[in-house]
This record gives sequence, C-alpha cells and structure tokens, in this order.
Amino acid sequence: MPAIVKVQLSLEDLAQVISSLNLEEKLRLQQMIEQQIFEAEESLYEDDAETQVEIQAVRNEYAVGEYRTVDEYIARRSKQKS
Repeated sequence: MPAIVKVQLSLEDLAQVISSLNLEEKLRLQQMIEQQIFEAEESLYEDDAETQVEIQAVRNEYAVGEYRTVDEYIARRSKQKS
C-alpha cells in the first residue's frame, strides 16, 4: 500500500507541479479528479430534496408509460420536419 502524504500547496505551486508531469501522468490525474467530482456530485444529488422530487416524478411517469424512447423521439421529430 502506498504511503499517504498530505502537503499544503498554493494553487500556483500545484499548477507548476502538474505542468511538470508527462501526458500519461496528467491523464491519470484527470481521471482521478473526474472520479472525485462525480462522487461529490452524486452525494449532493442524493441529499438534494428538489432533485429527489424530480427523480421520483420521472420514475412515476415511466411507471405509467408516460415516456418516449430516444428512437421514438427521433422518429417523431423527423416526421414533423418532413
């Protein structure tokens, strides 16, 4: 297991460190940051009452058949343009 070291850097110093990385390292860092952002956003959505209400409304519409697949939407839209 790798050792964990916590360091405080200014944003400018961190940017300099990142610029010194090679492309593979930068891509790996990007993936790690994107994963952390995704997890943080998921956590916010789970705790947000308004989002939960919207999700439940969509689930209810889906349950009673008030939805359209993407293919149906595209087909209907292309017919309207004709």
